[in-house]
Amino acid sequence: MYEAKLSSKNQMVIPREARNALRVKAGDRLLVVVRGDTVILLRKPKKYSKAIAGIAKGLYPPDYLEKERESWH
Repeated sequence: MYEAKLSSKNQMVIPREARNALRVKAGDRLLVVVRGDTVILLRKPKKYSKAIAGIAKGLYPPDYLEKERESWH
């Protein structure tokens, strides 16, 4: 576990280990997700379409789409 200190200007330095894990560098943007008292930092993707490409791959059986299309007729 690593520690970060909040400055008087409400700025903080993200520890090197966290920056390496997120693969971010100076100037990159982060997404901050707040869930109750938990905060999650995520690297903001340059293109959301690339970030979610293939996310549902393998979710449905191979013939599912064909069967679904046939049911429309």
